[in-house]
Parts: sequence; C-alpha cells; structure tokens
Amino acid sequence: MRKVIEYTLVSADGAFDDPVNLGFKLYQGGRAHPWAGRLNAIPKYVFSSTLGSADWNNSTLVRGDAVAEVTRLKEQEGGDLLIFGHGVLAERLLRAQLTDVIDLSVYPVLAGSGRQFFRDGQAAQLRLAAVKAFSKIVKMTYELQH
Repeated sequence: MRKVIEYTLVSADGAFDDPVNLGFKLYQGGRAHPWAGRLNAIPKYVFSSTLGSADWNNSTLVRGDAVAEVTRLKEQEGGDLLIFGHGVLAERLLRAQLTDVIDLSVYPVLAGSGRQFFRDGQAAQLRLAAVKAFSKIVKMTYELQH
C-alpha cells in the first residue's frame, strides 16, 4: 500500500504561512522550482475546486471528495504520495487518518504569529523515526500511529 507523506516547513514556534494558498502557489510556481525536472517527470494529483485544468506535465485534476480519492490512490500500485505543505488538503487527510508520515522541517526563526501547524481537532499519535540537520534546518520524520 502506498503511503501519504506530508512535507512541511515551519518556524521554531510552529507557524506556517498561507495554508489556503500554499498548494496553489506550489502548483503555479513548481515549473520554475530547482527540482522542476524531477517534478515534471512524476505523476501529480492536483486537488482543486478552482482550477479549470491541470496543464503541468503528468498532472491529473481531482475534484470532489479528497478523502475518498486519496483512499483509492493509496490502494493502487505506485510510489508514495507526497503533499507539500500543511494546507486544507493535508489537514483533511490528517483528520481522516490517511497521513502516514510527516516530515516536519523547522526553520530557526520565531514568527510570533501565523497559523499553527497543530491545532484543536488535529490530535495524532506520532513516533519519531528520523532526525536530520541541514545548515539551518532540522527535519524530523514522524510516523503516525493509527
């Protein structure tokens, strides 16, 4: 079975920016990303109720019940499913217990405000699986216990 892996960058006090538009910004700007070549080659599922079409290479536009669709995708053959950012889709999947791994990268700044990564209604049992330090960022990989 495929895993759902969420990758999110947060400040040291747990804030992240613009959860409503983060996925949209990644989709719109991803073609110019340093990893654009790799991202162009892999299949992408774009969950949106506002886009008219998904014209990025290897993209499939998904509308409707995201929980049902991700449940179906997890049961198919293929690589793991990666979500960039903790937007509305990631929150829904976490609440539905479909998220298997959270890669939480902490940037050493105190934002002092902003939406917090974990909030009321987002309870989860986590098991620390790995820690990796980069020049300024520490990435903690948590496996969710369902």
